[in-house]
Amino acid sequence: MYILGLNVYHGDSSACIFKDQELICAFEEERFTRIKHWAGFPSLAIKECLREAGIHIDQVDHITVSRDPREHFTKKVIHAIRNQFSLASIRQRFANSRKTGSLEQDFSVHFNMSPEFFKGRIHNIEHHRSHLASAFLASPFEESAVLSIDAFGDFCSTMLARGKGNKIEVLESVLFPHSIGIFYTAFTQYLGFPYYGDEYKVMGLAPYGKPEYLDKMREILILQEGGLFQLNLDYFVHHKKGVTTRIFEENDPTPSIIFSEKLVTLFGPVRKKEEPLTDHHRNIAASVQRHCEQAIFHLLKRLYLLTGLENVSVAGGVAQNSVANGKMIANSPFKHVYIPPAGHDAGTSIGSALYLMNHVLDQPRIKPMFNPYTGSRSDNDSIEALLLARKVPYKLMSDQTVYDKVTDCIIGGGIVGWFQGRAEFGPRALGHRSILADPRRTDVKEILNLKIKRRESFRPFAPSILVEKVPDYFETVDYVPFMEKVFVIKPEMRSKIPAVTHVDGTGRLQTVDAKIDRKYYDLISNFHAKTGVPVLVNTSFNENEPIVNTPEEALECFLRTKMDMLVLENCVIERTA
Repeated sequence: MYILGLNVYHGDSSACIFKDQELICAFEEERFTRIKHWAGFPSLAIKECLREAGIHIDQVDHITVSRDPREHFTKKVIHAIRNQFSLASIRQRFANSRKTGSLEQDFSVHFNMSPEFFKGRIHNIEHHRSHLASAFLASPFEESAVLSIDAFGDFCSTMLARGKGNKIEVLESVLFPHSIGIFYTAFTQYLGFPYYGDEYKVMGLAPYGKPEYLDKMREILILQEGGLFQLNLDYFVHHKKGVTTRIFEENDPTPSIIFSEKLVTLFGPVRKKEEPLTDHHRNIAASVQRHCEQAIFHLLKRLYLLTGLENVSVAGGVAQNSVANGKMIANSPFKHVYIPPAGHDAGTSIGSALYLMNHVLDQPRIKPMFNPYTGSRSDNDSIEALLLARKVPYKLMSDQTVYDKVTDCIIGGGIVGWFQGRAEFGPRALGHRSILADPRRTDVKEILNLKIKRRESFRPFAPSILVEKVPDYFETVDYVPFMEKVFVIKPEMRSKIPAVTHVDGTGRLQTVDAKIDRKYYDLISNFHAKTGVPVLVNTSFNENEPIVNTPEEALECFLRTKMDMLVLENCVIERTA
C-alpha cells in the first residue's frame, strides 16, 4: 500500500511517500524551487517521491492532505462576518479552502490524470492532528501526552492530546484568534524581521537582552488559571482584518501585519528592517522569548494534569523554538520529550500520512523516527560527470583520506562544504548538507559571515558532537539527533568551543550517533583524535537560500563564496585562489 502525504498551499509545502510501514522519502518543495518556505502545490516534491518509489501516480492508494477546510467551517464564517474581514482576506480564505479541499485539478494538470481518478483517494486530515501524528506516531513511546502548538491551521492554534498505541485522543484545543505563535510572530514583525519563518532570529537575539518587559508581555499573552491562555486582542488586528499572504500570487506565505497601533504605543516605533538593533529591541526579544517559554511550560503542566504520563511528544511551528525545547524537562513534570526532525508545517505531510495509516486504517506504527535523511541523493559517478563537464579540478579519495583531508583543512582555519548521502528533511542541516568549521576558534562566526553566510552577527552556530561525549560538554545529557534543543554548555568547556557557545553559555545541540550516520560520526572522530575536541561547527550549506539539494547547487554555492574546500561524497575540490 502506497500513501502519499502532502502539505499544500501552506508555508513549507512538502510531500512524502510511504510503502506499507516504511517511509521511502520526504521532500520540501523549497529544495527544488529554491525559494524559501515555498507555499503551493508541491508538484516537484511529488514527482521525486514517485521516482524514488518507482511508481506512477495511479499506483498510489491514498493521498493525504494536512488541511481540512471543513473543520470549524461554521465558526470561520461567523467570525469573518462578525468582524467584517476585508474583502481580500475573505477571498483568500475562500481560495485557500477551495484549493486544499479539492486538489483533483492540480493533479490533472501536473500528472495528466483524470480528476475522477482521485475521487475517494484524497483524505483531508485536520492540520493539528497532522502535527500530533508527526510527533507521537513517529516517537519511541507506546503512550505519550501530545502537544501541537503553532500560529494557526484549520482555525486552531493549539491542541492537547493523549497518544496510545496507534491512536490519538484530542483532549483540548485553543481556537482562533488566540495563539502563542501569533504572539511571537507579531513581535517578530515589530522588531523588523518581516518574512515568514523569521521567528528564529528573535530567539537568537533574545540572549543579548534582558527580559525587562515581562509584565507587559503578560498583559498581551494572558496565561489563564487551569493551564490555557488567551491573547489581549487590543494588541492585534488578525481577528478583525484577517491575515493575507501572497501564497496564490507568489507562493509566499509571509503574513500581513498582525499587530495593532496599541502595541506601537506601548513599545515605541516599529523597527525598520535596515535600522540598527538597540538595547530596547534586544530587551523586547528577551521578554518575548521568556514569556513564550512560560506559556509553553504552562501548557505542559496542564497536559500533564490531563494525562499523568511521563512522556510528551511535541510538534508545530512553536516547537521549532529550540531554546524552549531544551528547558521542557526542567520546567514541567515530564521526563522524556520527543520532537520530530520536521516539527514545523513541512512535517505535516508525514503526519497526515501517519494519521491515516495508523489512526484511520488501523495499520501498525512505523519504527521510531530518528533518521532525518529522507531527501535527495547523488553518487560519485554522477558527481564526477558534473565536475568533468564543468572542468572543475577534483580528487576522488577513500573515506579515510577524505576525513584526514577535511579535518586538516578545518584545523588550519578552513571552511568546508560537506555534501553527503541523502538530504535532511526539516529546517536544519544535520551533517549531510552542512558547512563545517573548527569550534575552538573565536573568529569562526566572523569568518563564516564574511566568507559565506552574510547574516546577522547575533545568530549562533551549532555544535555537532559525538553522542557519547555529551556528558563531558553539556550540563544536560539528552539524545538530540535533530538539533532541536538548546542546552547549557559546562562553564569549563566554553573556552574550548567558543565558536558554538552562544552569548548566554548555551549551544543548540546535535548528537551524532554512528548507528544513524556513520560517515559524519567518523569525520568528527577524526577531528577528535587530532585535537581532543569531539565537536564540529555545523551550519546549513546555503547562502541566503534554501539548503543546497544537489551537487550542482553545492558547487555553485562553493564557487560564489569563499569556502576553502568542497566535499561531494568522495570528490574533494580545493580552492586554489
